[in-house]
Order: sequence, then structure tokens, then C-alpha cells
Amino acid sequence: MVRNIAIIGSGPAGYTAALYNARAGLEPLLFEGIQPGGQLTLTTEVENYPGFPEGITGPEMMERFKQQAERFGTECVAYKNIARIDTSSRPFVLHEEGGGEHQAHVVIIATGARAKLLGIDKEETMMRQGQGVSACATCDGAFYKDKEVAVIGGGDTAMEEALFLTRFCTKVHVIHRREGFRASKIMLERADANDKIEIHLWRTVGEILQDDNGRIRGLDLIDPRDDSHQELPVEGMFIAIGHAPNTEFLGEEFERNEVGYLKVTEGTRTSVDGVFAAGDVHDPDYRQAVTAAGAGCAAALDAQRWLEDRGIA
Repeated sequence: MVRNIAIIGSGPAGYTAALYNARAGLEPLLFEGIQPGGQLTLTTEVENYPGFPEGITGPEMMERFKQQAERFGTECVAYKNIARIDTSSRPFVLHEEGGGEHQAHVVIIATGARAKLLGIDKEETMMRQGQGVSACATCDGAFYKDKEVAVIGGGDTAMEEALFLTRFCTKVHVIHRREGFRASKIMLERADANDKIEIHLWRTVGEILQDDNGRIRGLDLIDPRDDSHQELPVEGMFIAIGHAPNTEFLGEEFERNEVGYLKVTEGTRTSVDGVFAAGDVHDPDYRQAVTAAGAGCAAALDAQRWLEDRGIA
């Protein structure tokens, strides 16, 4: 069976694309991946998405997105990853990991990007359970009003996160593993000039310290020069060491930037005719649920017009 549209990815971009294509009668097939709902399932509270004045948990929001897409005829395939797309034939052939093939006239890639983590004990679990570890100050900063927090990193992203957090926090500690910074001169100057920001050089995070409720109460910092330890009392930790787009499964025919984000032109078109991209997989700048959903809408409309122009649907 040849599908009109196959969508790879199940965050706000993927589900929104599926909703629009399903309402157009295109019966999309959506591959949710091994983490249905994407990165938002790691977020406990979402307070900045329009239409939810009381807030909503990330997993609940993604479940609602899915239900709405399925209501109009989307077929969702859970816990299946696409290993590669054969773009040499038309229709495209999508190969599942472990076997299984699917054909589709159009493909929308909405596989998102993942935050790079430190690789220390507890960080991913505490992030998922909302216990004080985050990778998005814009998403979670408001939860730390009048508290001290730490930002881990030394690039522009870390400085931007730290400066944003000063809107809410009494103190922001920037933790950097060496003396030199990757951040631009102007971002460093802004951070240095802010009285709420304190920069700690030659420090890495050895352990996240928790209180009796499992929330973060501090960090065990290590000086890599002599392995000495220092305890830093904070109630939040923001990891800002970069993101990696989930594009490893794509072939060389897909144009990417130096980091791996898909390049798009004329809206959401990738370098492969008939393949479109939506959300964080091509957006290294905003990385918000609402912008991803908007990109999903755009990709769905672009895909629908592509099919119509060729008399397929």
C-alpha cells in the first residue's frame, strides 16, 4: 500500500502536520519513534503554550495532540524508528529498524533535536520528573522565581540562558569547565556586567545533590586541575551545552548545516523534492513547542500542495 504522506516524528511538529493532512483526507502514516511525543514528554509543566491558561504537563499535551490527529484519520505507529529513506525510487521507501518497509509519495521529517546532556547520574531522570534539572530556560525559568540556579556551559547559548534567568532568579551561577569561552565577546560582556550572574571557571559537575523530596539542593563541583570538590547550593540546574538534531538516519542527499540541522527553502522544502521538514530538526534558534507546531502546519500545507500539483491527491 502506497501512502500519500508519511510523517517521521511525533512532537508538536509531527502531530500538527498529521492533523492538517488528516483533515485534508490524506490519511497520513505517522511514526512516533521510541519516545512518542518527543522532547515535551520530558517536561512536567508547560505554561507558555496558547490555550492552556492553567498550564498542562508535557505528556498530557502530546497525548491530546495525538488524539486530535487520530480523530481525523492519522494512523500512528508507536515505538518504531525509521532507519533510512530510499529516495532513489518514487514513491519513497521507508525502512524500519529491524525490518519492515513502507511506501509514501511524500515524507515529512519531524524528528526534532535532543539536548546534549552531561552524562552524569540522575540528570535525565530528574529532568523527566521535574526535580530541578532542565535544558530550556525559556520553558522552565519562571518556575525558579527568587531562587538560585546554575547554568552549565560556555557558549552563547549558556550566556543567553543565564541572562534570561536573571529575570526570575536571585542568582545565576555559570559553570564552565575551563578558562576560555566559546561564547562571543558581546555575550560575555553582557554576562559579566550583570550583577546576578557569577561565573565559575575550571569547574565540572560531579554529582547532583538532592533533598529528601528528590529535588535538587546543590551541585558537587569538581576542579579538573586538582580534583578538589566544592558544594554549590542551588535549586535548579540548566544544561546549556548544545543540541543535536536527529538527522543521522538521513542520506547525504539531504543538505544539512555544519551541526546537522536540515536546510530548508521555499518554506519547508528539503533538498530532496517531495520531502519536507518541520520543527526542531531544522530550527536551531527557537526550539519551542508553538514554533514547532507552526512549522508542522506549514509542512503539511506544502506537502498537500506538492501532491495536488502532481495530481496524486
